[in-house]
Amino acid sequence: MVRIRLRRMGKRHQPSYRVVVADSESPRDGRFIENIGFYNPRNDPATIEIDAERARYWLSVGAQPSEPVARLLRKIGVLGGGEVAEEQAVAEEQAEAAVAEAAAEEAAVAEEAVGEEAEEAAIEEVEEEVDEGAAVGPEAEPAAEAQDAEAE
Repeated sequence: MVRIRLRRMGKRHQPSYRVVVADSESPRDGRFIENIGFYNPRNDPATIEIDAERARYWLSVGAQPSEPVARLLRKIGVLGGGEVAEEQAVAEEQAEAAVAEAAAEEAAVAEEAVGEEAEEAAIEEVEEEVDEGAAVGPEAEPAAEAQDAEAE
């Protein structure tokens, strides 16, 4: 039977692991069929690099993952959902929400700009009317007074 398991590497008290596909009867650090990734638990956070395509291939042809490898594969989203799949779903939802928020904000800004333009146009019209009325009013009053004086 073919298994996907960890092969211990590194110095004494400093373990790192390769994720390998090996025959179940070969020794832990012995002969293997294919190296599909590595795992270093000593980093913070732990480094997990596994070729997901190759892992899926080996799972599809019947390779059985060991318990630690199954946990790693779930974590990267190859088996089950896993954290990565959940993180990607959350990131996609946040991106969609951000796009929708930006579109709403853009629409509000455009609406506000249209409102401001209409308001400015109305103010200009009123100012023009006031200017026309002011020019007619004060100039007309002295002429009206002069006409009233001549009439008397």
